[in-house]
Amino acid sequence: MKAQTKKTQQEMTPETSLQALKDGNKRFINASQVVRDLNAQVDATSSGQYPFATVLHCIDSRVSAEHIFDQGIGDLFSIRIAGNFVNEDILGSMEFACKLAGTKVLVVLGHTACGAIKGACDHARMGNLTALINKIEPAVDAVTIPVDESIRNSSNINFVNSVAAKNVEMTLIDIRKKSEILKEMEANGDLIIIGGMYDISNGKVTFYA
Repeated sequence: MKAQTKKTQQEMTPETSLQALKDGNKRFINASQVVRDLNAQVDATSSGQYPFATVLHCIDSRVSAEHIFDQGIGDLFSIRIAGNFVNEDILGSMEFACKLAGTKVLVVLGHTACGAIKGACDHARMGNLTALINKIEPAVDAVTIPVDESIRNSSNINFVNSVAAKNVEMTLIDIRKKSEILKEMEANGDLIIIGGMYDISNGKVTFYA
């Protein structure tokens, strides 16, 4: 498969861009990935890049957007931070990727058994990690079940995964609240902003409705 060009990027819509991610994840699950010459894609993208999607996801070594969506060099803008939340710098990166570089879909991707989420559930405190955990803890507070404090921690994987899903929802709210540029693009139909959860046990991405 050849690298994206300006023409192929322009021909894609937000809807077809999202479908390309969904189709890629199906190929990943079924071990039917597209055969790519990555070295040729390096050469083809040396004079410019025309990605169709931007994905905010965790640094977790098991969650690589390019792999789980079966995409090649030049297809995605990949933003990675533990806990997949947004700050001013990440929002600026998203605005560049979508408004200036032309991506048509923006995905906030959480995942099951997330270590950063576990740390937030346990209210971990350690060096600079403390500030990162503080940014995720509102999602912990927003999940009200279970009530019993003794099982509102990383030992309860169902709680952890509920917090991970809530964190994605809250990040989507933050994007629309803090970026007028992205909110306007979505309102004008130029961009789809959507959340999803990746299951590390089977490789499946479930997109939010």
